[in-house]
Amino acid sequence: MESNQQHNRHEADQEFQAALEQLEDILIESETEDEAIPDIFTSNANAVEPSEDITDADLAAWEDAVADIEQYLEGRTKSN
Repeated sequence: MESNQQHNRHEADQEFQAALEQLEDILIESETEDEAIPDIFTSNANAVEPSEDITDADLAAWEDAVADIEQYLEGRTKSN
């Protein structure tokens, strides 16, 4: 019984690790796309610029989340 439970936990851990890696890939890909997108607000004088505070706050939250995930992954790697 304990062997089955341990096996299930191991599978769940692997799935979680894969999901974290996918999230990290998505975030890295998103950062790359953001850098490649031209600033449309400078080319259109009538456009309303988005609030920099909201954008900066969102970016900071994502960066914090990525840092937390990376720290978790490093801890898991060191534990194994």
